[in-house]
Amino acid sequence: MEKKPANRIQDYLVFGEFGGVNPSITDSSTFTFLTSEKMSEIFEHEIEGCYLYSRHMNPMNHFLSDALALLENTPSAHVFASGMGAISCATLQLCHSGDEIVSSRTVYGGTFALFKNIFPNLGIKCNFVDIINLDEVEKAITPRTKVIYCETISNPMLEVANIPELRKLADKYNCKLVVDNTFTPMIISPYNLGAHVVVHSLTKYINGASDAVGGCVCADKEFISSLKDVNSGYSMLLGPTMDSLRAASILKNMRTLHVRMQQHSKNAMFISRQLQELGLRVIYPGLENHPQFELMNKLMNPGLGYSGMVTLDVKTDEIAAKLLPMMQDNLVGYFAVSLGFYKTLFSSPSHSTSSEIPEDVRNDIGMTGSIVRFSFGLDFEIERTFERIKECLYNVGLLK
Repeated sequence: MEKKPANRIQDYLVFGEFGGVNPSITDSSTFTFLTSEKMSEIFEHEIEGCYLYSRHMNPMNHFLSDALALLENTPSAHVFASGMGAISCATLQLCHSGDEIVSSRTVYGGTFALFKNIFPNLGIKCNFVDIINLDEVEKAITPRTKVIYCETISNPMLEVANIPELRKLADKYNCKLVVDNTFTPMIISPYNLGAHVVVHSLTKYINGASDAVGGCVCADKEFISSLKDVNSGYSMLLGPTMDSLRAASILKNMRTLHVRMQQHSKNAMFISRQLQELGLRVIYPGLENHPQFELMNKLMNPGLGYSGMVTLDVKTDEIAAKLLPMMQDNLVGYFAVSLGFYKTLFSSPSHSTSSEIPEDVRNDIGMTGSIVRFSFGLDFEIERTFERIKECLYNVGLLK
């Protein structure tokens, strides 16, 4: 029987140089060779246990990459200095001048800007679609399409992508399905559902401490090797290299990921239900009225919940502008972007992480200035957090 993601990580044992329970950090940018022949051999192809230069790979990054491959149940993985580094290199490795991407229109703002503003300069066109509407996705595919791109749960509108059906379209039109799983590590396993390539911002849930920036690409060995090729690999030649000290820190934090995801999800479910009972418009894939609630239940791994992300519509931009700093003053958490921190974070996506998306597109998908995105933390007494949120909602006039 196939192991669950948490068990795969739990069974991953890496010993330090002197038998330590944490692997030793190789704090070196370059590595020595014993023979001229070995140097030539390593430059021609990757050899297990042999390293040439840390931009290509080093032992600590290798350990973290292996752990991430276990997390996503892929044959291989590679770490990057940021999530955007991972997304950029993965898509550029698959697309060249004249090619096209079909992307969800509700992706992270940085991804949207990359596809809309940067890739056309390289001759790569992106068609943005409603990823939930499979007919619209199929109509956007052309003979030039090389990638279908989506997020497992979209940022910030929390739409759930039908990964198995998108894979069928990818197979039908001979393109690759790339899925950003940042919002749902362990909760959903996109590779098992049909994704060819899985990307993450390690900055968020996987690290969980808001003290490091990182990214990864998880895929088959052939694709990961192509990223690191010394002649044509985008990871190797663009150089978004993760620092080995950061890799060690993230690897340590991965060991508690399953515990953290359970608590994030538990808190988000409690708050979303309480807010809904107050008559507010709440978007959360664990609520029965979410449009993809049944799909989410089919896709998800059991026992980890529905993620810690909740979106709340507070009706007006003015209320949102008052509410966000007020919740910070009332010790709900931090008025800050990003997610996956042990403390609750909240922000206005249309004025921050999704501001790169054109206003007409934001309005079309309902991402107005009244939308507040929560990343619920590991609060021990979530009832206390809710009471603080409710007090703020009364104070801004949203509740009477």
